[in-house]
Amino acid sequence: MPARIRLRRMGRKKLPHYRIVVSDSRSPRDGRFVETLGYYKPLSDPARLVLDLGRVDHWLGEGASPSDTVASLISKARRGGTTDLALGEVGPEERKVKRAEALAARRTIEQKAAAKKAEKASAPAAEAGA
Repeated sequence: MPARIRLRRMGRKKLPHYRIVVSDSRSPRDGRFVETLGYYKPLSDPARLVLDLGRVDHWLGEGASPSDTVASLISKARRGGTTDLALGEVGPEERKVKRAEALAARRTIEQKAAAKKAEKASAPAAEAGA
């Protein structure tokens, strides 16, 4: 089986993201694949690339040939990224912190809205009693 490392298009119309996969070179672009090695999201700012370089090296050792675009992405990943390409993924701790901050902000907004609503409800009652 002549293996090829290439991009598999995902996402909806005009908002693509890609999975980097190993597939038989005779299969269609979005067809069957052997293994997923990572993903590439070019439209996020900065573009995000997550790639398992250990598995890439394994498949290159097995004789898989990367497409031109994937070869470029692999070289950027080995160099550590660029200013317009972020490597890796947000860690679980950072994700928890961001969720906690978002939850705290949402609760603050809800508390302010509830206080404003209570203030409006008490204002007509105070006027009626006066």
